[in-house]
Amino acid sequence: MATSQLTASSVSVSARNLSSFEGLRPSSVKLASLRSGVSLSHRSFRSLVVKAATVVAPKYTSIKPLGDRVLVKIKVAEEKSGGGILLPTSAQSKPQGGEVVVVGEGKTIGNNKLEISVMPGSQVIYSKYAGTEVEFNGTNHLILKEDDIVGILETDDIKDLKPLNDRVLIKVAEAEEKTAGGLLLTEATKEKPSVGTVIAVGPGAPDEEGNKKPLSVSPGSTVLYSKYAGNDFKGSDGVNYIVLRASDLMAVLS
Repeated sequence: MATSQLTASSVSVSARNLSSFEGLRPSSVKLASLRSGVSLSHRSFRSLVVKAATVVAPKYTSIKPLGDRVLVKIKVAEEKSGGGILLPTSAQSKPQGGEVVVVGEGKTIGNNKLEISVMPGSQVIYSKYAGTEVEFNGTNHLILKEDDIVGILETDDIKDLKPLNDRVLIKVAEAEEKTAGGLLLTEATKEKPSVGTVIAVGPGAPDEEGNKKPLSVSPGSTVLYSKYAGNDFKGSDGVNYIVLRASDLMAVLS
């Protein structure tokens, strides 16, 4: 994804506004100087990188993805909370979904041509850091590989997601409320669960012959998965879900 780098010469930074930069991905930018009135070390600013869309000039009227790439129109971020409270830009969560606009011709595996499995008009969910953002006709789009699409949304609820390839949709188990000794845990001390119930599975990733081998887990299985894998979502029912690759599953529990 294209990046624009912020330096001290182009951005006026005050101490009380530093919190607005929390969560920005670090890079190797070094600030040569700071404006007067701010007594902070260079280490405090190790790197500020803001993601920005590549702007396609108006003279270009169409985009045709190549190979197994897909052009997705990004869903607009929610500007209000569920209770109707207007959210500031810093609090608006980055969308991880959108509508497929056009797809490439697919890819060749061995002697087999594998077509794209999503169709234009499909509502899809994609990996958080996938693709390159492009501003086209005044609207933000994303060009990404088909394999970066985790599933197709057939309704507005994540629990109805149809996983693609070797992805698995899991309903995350609730965190333990108490320790083994019976002590109540606070929200801050509750350990993130890495156990859940399989809700849906994809058809499997294509092999060298282009065939898709069924996954070894099925809906209803209780599984243990890698703690830092996948993409987390919250359903309309308030339940936490995660979508990850089958290779990130470590065991079936019974």
